Amino acid sequence: MKIGTAIRNMGTTATATCIRQSAETAEAAGLDHAWVVDHLAIPPDDAEGSDGRWIDPLAALAFLAAATRRIGLGVAVLVLPYRPALPTAKWVASIQELCDGRLHLGVAAGWMAAEFRALGVDFARRGRLTDDTLDFLRQCFDAGGDDVVSAHGQEFLFRPRPPRPPIYVGGMSEAALARAVRAGDGWLPIGLDYAQLAPRIARLGELATAAGRDCPEVVLMGSLPASDDEAVERLGRLAELGATHYIQASRYATQSEFDALVARLQAIRAQLV
Repeated sequence: MKIGTAIRNMGTTATATCIRQSAETAEAAGLDHAWVVDHLAIPPDDAEGSDGRWIDPLAALAFLAAATRRIGLGVAVLVLPYRPALPTAKWVASIQELCDGRLHLGVAAGWMAAEFRALGVDFARRGRLTDDTLDFLRQCFDAGGDDVVSAHGQEFLFRPRPPRPPIYVGGMSEAALARAVRAGDGWLPIGLDYAQLAPRIARLGELATAAGRDCPEVVLMGSLPASDDEAVERLGRLAELGATHYIQASRYATQSEFDALVARLQAIRAQLV
């Protein structure tokens, strides 16, 4: 199982210095990947934990592409209906180019209706918009040798066109599982325990078999138990269940707290090998 960590791109911790140093710490510790998260327009009554201060995840990833050399860089998850398809594809390709192919692209349909209102996007159409944008992303990266893509009847050159990053589809619903099988390389659930995950992973396998493909990867994001022994046991059970990646997402308020989280992950990871 590959082990990574979330880096807070929200709240008072989300300064250029702390974001950069956190990524450097995670990379020096040998973690497999570092992840940021996505919100654009938090209403005041949902701002607990961030105070509404959010660094855009795509900007944060571009920043981290220059601050690191080896560690994978991911977003868990980019809410696709928030963003027009072509500029999003260009952002993704540009970051993948600048980080030399280290990007992990988590995507989802979103859940916060207030953000959709602020953005003028129909909340009821978020599933269709997600599917359309996913299809367009794959079209851009899977273009032929001439790199020509068409949008709204207009052909254009999609360059740079680096290798497509792996796409991990978030969400807990049947639609999200089906989307992961149809258009993703993996499924990225957040905050589920073993009992909740087991039937969903089994269902993911059923959908994959029906579609004639291998079961997508399972990339989990959550917080680990306070006991190291319990954390090792949990990760071992999740790996047996089929999880291939784990993203530690505990909150931290200072750089020293993050450093301690990473040191703990190092120790836990060593026990899994």
